[in-house]
Amino acid sequence: MAQAKTLTEKELRKVLNYIAIHKHAARNRAMLLVTHLSGMRVGEVAALRIGDVWTGGAMIKDEVRLLPEQTKGKHARSVFLGEKLRKELLAYLATIDRSDLTMPLFFTQKRDGFTANTLCQHFHWLYKAAGIDGASSHSGRRSFITNLANKGVGVRVLMELAGHRSLAVTQKYIDVNPSMLRSAVELI
Repeated sequence: MAQAKTLTEKELRKVLNYIAIHKHAARNRAMLLVTHLSGMRVGEVAALRIGDVWTGGAMIKDEVRLLPEQTKGKHARSVFLGEKLRKELLAYLATIDRSDLTMPLFFTQKRDGFTANTLCQHFHWLYKAAGIDGASSHSGRRSFITNLANKGVGVRVLMELAGHRSLAVTQKYIDVNPSMLRSAVELI
């Protein structure tokens, strides 16, 4: 099976522009950006509760502690939320009822939380409708890791951010592209 497509900035903007003019824009934008700006797996996004990201005040946590039951490998891990993602999540939270911190952060039209499978399908259709071929629910995660690698972040740090237990797995996520190759030869 082919790896999920790594999105360029232009392709990500295209998906966000598509989302902006359709139903559930705030939710869909926030869900998509969680994968692209934190590298979380779709199952981890689906498992998020309001209290995982929100302090209950006017702030978003800068670190989310995922419990073993929220992760793929059943190993607790921390996910760091940068300023850009915290602003996106705060804007999204302003659009929903936040009175119960145990409620799913992202929910369907029926007010149920997404499952990993339904969210995977949802991302598939968002990318397809936006005209991005080869993208899947894993594209945000691959794009996150590749973009950080492009900026010179070491593979050991990438491994920790991704929640991988093997450098070899992390290295498979990094999509080598012409821009990376050009930058590399300019270092000489």
